[in-house]
Amino acid sequence: MSTVARKKSLIWDYLTTVDHKKIAILYLIAGGFFFLVGGLEALFIRIQLAKPNNDFLVGGLYNQVLTMHGTTMIFLAAMPLVFAMMNAVVPIQIGARDVAFPFLNALGFWLFFFGGVFLNLSWFLGGAPDAGWTSYASLSLESPGHGIDFYVLGLQISGFGTLIGGINFLVTIINMRAPGMTYMRMPMFTWATFVTSALILFAFPPLTVGLIFMMMDRLFGGNFYNPAGGGNTIIWEHLFWIFGHPEVYILVLPAFGIFSEIFATFSKKRLFGYSSMVFATVLIGFLGFMVWAHHMFTVGMGPIANAIFAVATMAIAVPTGIKIFNWLFTMWGGNIRFTTPMLYAVAFIPSFVMGGVTGVMNAAAAADYQYHDSYFVVAHFHYVIVGGVVFALLAGAHYWWPKMFGKMLNETLGKITFWLFFTGFHLTFFIQHFLGLMGMPRRVFTYLPGQGFETGNLISTVGAFFMAAATIVLLVNVVITTAKGQKAEADAWGDGRTLEWAVASPPPEYNFAQTPLVRGLDAFWIEKMEGKKGLTPAEPLGDIHMPNSSILPFVISLGLFIAAFGFMYRTEHSWGLAVGIIGLLITLGSMFLRSVIDDHGFHIHKEEVLEAEKGVKA
Repeated sequence: MSTVARKKSLIWDYLTTVDHKKIAILYLIAGGFFFLVGGLEALFIRIQLAKPNNDFLVGGLYNQVLTMHGTTMIFLAAMPLVFAMMNAVVPIQIGARDVAFPFLNALGFWLFFFGGVFLNLSWFLGGAPDAGWTSYASLSLESPGHGIDFYVLGLQISGFGTLIGGINFLVTIINMRAPGMTYMRMPMFTWATFVTSALILFAFPPLTVGLIFMMMDRLFGGNFYNPAGGGNTIIWEHLFWIFGHPEVYILVLPAFGIFSEIFATFSKKRLFGYSSMVFATVLIGFLGFMVWAHHMFTVGMGPIANAIFAVATMAIAVPTGIKIFNWLFTMWGGNIRFTTPMLYAVAFIPSFVMGGVTGVMNAAAAADYQYHDSYFVVAHFHYVIVGGVVFALLAGAHYWWPKMFGKMLNETLGKITFWLFFTGFHLTFFIQHFLGLMGMPRRVFTYLPGQGFETGNLISTVGAFFMAAATIVLLVNVVITTAKGQKAEADAWGDGRTLEWAVASPPPEYNFAQTPLVRGLDAFWIEKMEGKKGLTPAEPLGDIHMPNSSILPFVISLGLFIAAFGFMYRTEHSWGLAVGIIGLLITLGSMFLRSVIDDHGFHIHKEEVLEAEKGVKA
């Protein structure tokens, strides 16, 4: 079937696509939207706390906004934006034509999307969840209304999508590397994706189990967490944090991978200490599972358990420190270009180190009794998540934008975004360390005059508006670039080292006309140094097999979305159970269809490929 014959409307194309590059764009749009929603919620929190006894958001509503800010930013903004980068880059970096399971890749996106929409519909249907983003069982079991039910069911649906995505990338990286792409020749971003996917595989099942228990308690009269019925609320804390701490590394490791690519490209040098960086990445992933109870020092586990988790937590600083020094040595003696991505990368180092230092402070169990549930902890994790992950996502978006969309973002506007965001970030969160040390507790919606919190909170709120301004400038940049941006070359920055910079911007549907032969680390750089015009092919030019598009991932996810509504309202409305069963039937019916329909895909003939390649080269 010819490529021309397969033209379809843009919306239908994206609803049915299984192409990893288009799914990356879907993740980017959805994650970007939820990032704006979470950012608005953050602004509302900061407006409320700008002065003592403020009544902008009072009591219950403040708790809802606070809960939804954390939940949205972690699950619906940071995670999908990380997946956007993985989808856009990893298959091309390893010389593959797509991910291992294109259909599952689309299913993972739509499950995440419908879970996120379901969660946010709570605002319009009786109130959002209000027990904090961690939703501790004692609070969540007592919470009136359906807010927590939206949280439980929305995160279940989204979590399935993430789990599917993690498995998909593991199989892709293990099975689909180009000839010559050994594990120790993989780019650092691919390594980070590989370890992150393994973390997802082991971290999300405990969250799934915890949420199922909570769903049973809330909707079906279970007693897993209810002490009156023989349950235990602390079980939820363990299950949540066995997921929750690896989740930090699920977000931070891809950030490390993004910065590794950027430092090497804009220092015009091979990444310093590549093998030690790989082992540090693996070690961080491994140790990430051994520290969850440092979130629970004040629960009463006893001094021996606290000491073990304190030492394990401090140990994670070692591989992280190795990475920091390797990035610094990569820049040392390099031919540095301060592009927008490089500015974020350089700013990341001191910002993230500050977050790491306060992490080691929190790891000292005795001291943590003082820091616990104070604004010191809020400052710490925002230095890690914003100073690490959000900086990386903004850097990665600027770095790979030309590869994804074929146009260069405006560098001047990019630098304005950076300076506004960098200034706003430190203004907002640096002062919160001192607010915490002065005794300001987390999750309070107001404070009294004369407690010494006024100035710090006002500064923090001003900083939040700087970050909001930066986000607006970024959106303006995206609109201008889309309308009349400069067309990007294949090697958009001129110093690309990895395979994604060897294909056209944006890449063709099939990524590579011929699977490349990888002859070393920084595969594309090697070819450039030898003066070659393109990659060394590992196969003759032939027909390329591609998977068919499918609407079924969308329908499967829609069915679960409908089922969640039905089961949530089944006790109050006679139609609830029927709707729940209809939703499940839609999902199961679509899965059955998928299993019985022979879908052999289609071929792009080599004549078409030759024609397309000539067009690119011309």
